[in-house]
Amino acid sequence: MATLFTKIINGEIPAKFVHQDDICAAIHDIQPQAPTHILIFPKKEIVNVAGADKQDQSILGHLLLTAGLIARQLGVATEGYRLVINNGKNGGQSVDHLHVHLLAGRPLTWPPG
Repeated sequence: MATLFTKIINGEIPAKFVHQDDICAAIHDIQPQAPTHILIFPKKEIVNVAGADKQDQSILGHLLLTAGLIARQLGVATEGYRLVINNGKNGGQSVDHLHVHLLAGRPLTWPPG
């Protein structure tokens, strides 16, 4: 069964894209936790970081480089931003498809909660 993000990539579920290439896509989060809240996810269905393997190394690196590119394009790189990857139930993962949260536009506290 296709994941939520795969359905978005396939056009089955509408989303506001900010980036798309051969490896990943990025969309605005529909429940933003900051003024800028972007979800960046691979087109390959990888459940989470724990579910990734050596073959996924270039995909994982691409996600982080893409996050930096998007932060620059959205004008939030200079002031700062946070990247979050939730892994598993106790890590706060709610969608079983690896994704990176890019959060920016307000001061972000630590610990995150």
